[in-house]
Amino acid sequence: MKVKEFKNFKTKSAPELQKELVAREEKLAQLRFDLAAGKVKNIREIRHIKKDIAQILTLIKISNHA
Repeated sequence: MKVKEFKNFKTKSAPELQKELVAREEKLAQLRFDLAAGKVKNIREIRHIKKDIAQILTLIKISNHA
């Protein structure tokens, strides 16, 4: 996730972040499936998606406590 994209997430509400989280988790599941099948060329993309998920979860927790 780029810095600009992260700043964009900071302005979103918790339900919007939840939708984004679900989409990233689905993409991660698909990438893992493709990795097992030998279809993935860019393995680093999995690392980036996991980082995105962690950042979104952090923002959700912060918005719930505020």
